[in-house]
Amino acid sequence: MKRAVIIIVLILILDQVFKIWVKSHMYLGESIPVFNSWFYLHFTENEGMAFGMSLGGNTGKLILSIFRILAVIAMGFWLYHVTKKPDYKIGLTICISLIMAGAFGNILDSAFYGLIFSESNYHQIATLFPPEGGYTGFLHGKVVDMLYFPLIESHYPSWFPIVGGEDFIFFRPVFNLADSSITTGVALLILFQKKFFSKPEKE
Repeated sequence: MKRAVIIIVLILILDQVFKIWVKSHMYLGESIPVFNSWFYLHFTENEGMAFGMSLGGNTGKLILSIFRILAVIAMGFWLYHVTKKPDYKIGLTICISLIMAGAFGNILDSAFYGLIFSESNYHQIATLFPPEGGYTGFLHGKVVDMLYFPLIESHYPSWFPIVGGEDFIFFRPVFNLADSSITTGVALLILFQKKFFSKPEKE
């Protein structure tokens, strides 16, 4: 269990430090090149789903936030149950910890950023703990994204149906460390599911 707690706390700290720095130092839509033209810090915000997707409206936002909280609670029970087994698998513990940390990291944005930050826009950088209060209420804050990897920039061939001649970018979504943590945990669960969930052979 100690290993799981260390992973979760470390990811949460890194995720929140990175997001708070971006939110309080960059304009919405601002891009800072990190490695030539294939990695940027690009500040954007979304309503809470991974990789810039959103579930519109205040009701949708609230439903998504509540679902996230319930999912994290469920994963916490699962993690506790897994680590209490005498033959528990370290790999499975790491995967659950990664998913739980990522989900919790984005919950913190939704729950508190609207209370502690002024609103970010294309002309003004957000202020932490503004005198007039935050830009929205509890569980209605926006999630901060900033990792952008346009590895390949080209154009679709003119003969290509519907999008022929339009710009093509791979990888287009902008995401954050919490999203990466969730994706990594889920991917490892899928890759090693037979190993993680196989029952010990009877003698």
